[in-house]
Amino acid sequence: MGALHPQVVHFTIVLTIVGVVFRLVSLVGKPAFASPAATTLLLLAAAASVVSVRSGTAAHGPVERAPGARPAVMEHEEWGERTQTALLIVGAVEILGLLLRRSPKVRLVRSVAAVAGLVAVVCVYEAGEHGGELVYGYAGGVGIRSGDPKDVERLLLAGYYQQALAERSAGRSAQAAELLSAAAARFPADPEVQMLAADSLLRDRKDPQGALDALAKVTLPAGNRFMAFQHATLQADAYEALGRRDAAASSLESVLKTFPNPRLQQRVDALRK
Repeated sequence: MGALHPQVVHFTIVLTIVGVVFRLVSLVGKPAFASPAATTLLLLAAAASVVSVRSGTAAHGPVERAPGARPAVMEHEEWGERTQTALLIVGAVEILGLLLRRSPKVRLVRSVAAVAGLVAVVCVYEAGEHGGELVYGYAGGVGIRSGDPKDVERLLLAGYYQQALAERSAGRSAQAAELLSAAAARFPADPEVQMLAADSLLRDRKDPQGALDALAKVTLPAGNRFMAFQHATLQADAYEALGRRDAAASSLESVLKTFPNPRLQQRVDALRK
């Protein structure tokens, strides 16, 4: 059930917000369908909140065990439970409104539902905000939600890449190169990762010949235009860094025969001058 948490919580969010909007509109008296629509949506939101909390509880174990993530998990969980409580209260008030629908007090009950609904919207926002922080700030659940080992590998690769960019931005080129070299060693069959490491040899280590040697070992998938352009461009950059402009132009011309591209052709023309 934990794997369904991201899908379920989005239903809770949408049902709550739209339901509260309809309840506020219904206080004006028009259109006539606003009130029954609000009741339906808010009752569904209350039910969805219960499923959201249960699925979140089922999902939090592995996430909570990640170093440093426990406080964020607990805070998100607390706001989720507050949201459930608020929506159950809203649902109870809506049911009361149904029972008193022919009573003069029904407008008062619906007004109470609207106020309680606004409180629930605040809780939904806080739960969502803390959930987003957990996912995007702590990688909570990223790579482990499905239980597929390949997801964890993608998480690891993303970590290598993002940390390398951070090191490069901070002026620590050697550390960036080490990370991308480690990524290439960890994913030897991935041509994109191998080209990334070759680019790092050129950019971070200032080793154009090493970059060319690395690129020579890359096997590109047939028919992939983007990767062919990337490979040829990296080769051209390395050759140009070595002062071999003709070789740089030739590397681009080889791919242009299969995949014509005006921008690459302009670079070829500039190299041939």
